[in-house]
Amino acid sequence: MREGSLDAPTRHPIDWQSPDFIDAEKLDAEMRRQFDICHGCRRCFNLCDSFPRLFDLVDEQEDELEGVESAKFKSVVDACTLCDMCFLTKCPYVPPHEFNIDFPHLMLRYRAAEKAKTGIPFFDRQLTETDRNGKLAGSISGLANWAGQRGNSITRPALESIAGVHKDAELPKFHGRTFLDRAKSDAPTVNKDAPAYGRKAVIYATCFANYNNPDIGTAALNVLAHNGVETEVAYPECCGMPQLEQGDIGRVAEKAKSVAKALKPYVDAGKDIVALVPSCALMMKFEWPLIVPDDEDVAELARATFDISEYVMRISDKEGLAEGLSELDGPVALHLACHARAQNMGAKGAEMLRAIPEAKVTVVERCSGHGGSWGIKKDNFDVATKFARQTVRKVADPKPAHVCSECPLAGKHIIQGLEALGDDAPNVDQSMHPIQILAKSYGL
Repeated sequence: MREGSLDAPTRHPIDWQSPDFIDAEKLDAEMRRQFDICHGCRRCFNLCDSFPRLFDLVDEQEDELEGVESAKFKSVVDACTLCDMCFLTKCPYVPPHEFNIDFPHLMLRYRAAEKAKTGIPFFDRQLTETDRNGKLAGSISGLANWAGQRGNSITRPALESIAGVHKDAELPKFHGRTFLDRAKSDAPTVNKDAPAYGRKAVIYATCFANYNNPDIGTAALNVLAHNGVETEVAYPECCGMPQLEQGDIGRVAEKAKSVAKALKPYVDAGKDIVALVPSCALMMKFEWPLIVPDDEDVAELARATFDISEYVMRISDKEGLAEGLSELDGPVALHLACHARAQNMGAKGAEMLRAIPEAKVTVVERCSGHGGSWGIKKDNFDVATKFARQTVRKVADPKPAHVCSECPLAGKHIIQGLEALGDDAPNVDQSMHPIQILAKSYGL
């Protein structure tokens, strides 16, 4: 037996269609097997609240894990945000090690079994319908944004009581004019003098950029055009990350096949697929091929997909970036999002920002505490805020003029944490995606 991760981590396909996957006895046995190894190691004690909860359960029993009731494992599962950091940055026992530890996918298996047994709670399920919610809220964006505004004493307490969304959690805004609509009418001119002229790409808009923050998409479209990339925008539907968080793997499989089929003509034409949000890139590149491993369209799409920061740096490395970058008006604090780190591509957001002349970039590699829809829930918001405190302090320390994160939801949560610092907070009222900072430097 070889101790430690001496080989590159790998992951097995998720056998979610097998009856054994949700079999209560087999699942409990596998949870106890992996939990016993986690208990003996404890390297992940400070990553999230799942591990302290697990270790507390064990430490409260004289006969350790054997004495823990299986029903109490749910509290451990409920604290997991599927960030993948334990698998990718801490655990020495992931495959190909014979211990075969995959904590996030074990949590996913538990949620899949829970869904099969009791279903997904109604309001939790409604939160995952990002396309429907985006279209409906976008059609009444003024009213929707007023109702979702933090501090609204009429709607937010009601939302907390009915849907379990914490009344103090910052929520995404909605736009009546989606990124897809903007791209159709406001296509930028491709710079034929750029070193990378001749490249062709398709931006996968993602539900967040399409409905909640089209400025991310506009910045990416402008930067790519300025760098000579002929770019189209496509958005068949959401990638399914919200459903994955709820253990609805079958729904994710449907989305994977549907999106891969819709994007297949672009892939067959040799065009690169560029995702604007790291969670979506992670799904397309890594999770989908494990959920539908026999679908060649999904496999080809995974090979053709890039995160936007990764893609810009690919241009930088192969052809060189177009001229025109100018100094920023102050330092940048970059939160390196978990799902960006989980793509095993390096700190591409930081590399991209450092391409800006004289850029002073501080990189913060800590949990934002948000975790998709997890951090806005009433039961989790206080924990999410607690885990974000050290991250917020590290972001604030260099007194940045700009705060950014490749994960827009993490960025919002960090800005809310900065507000709590009062006079010690930098004079920054919003978080941007690094591609927006690059666009600003280009003067786009």
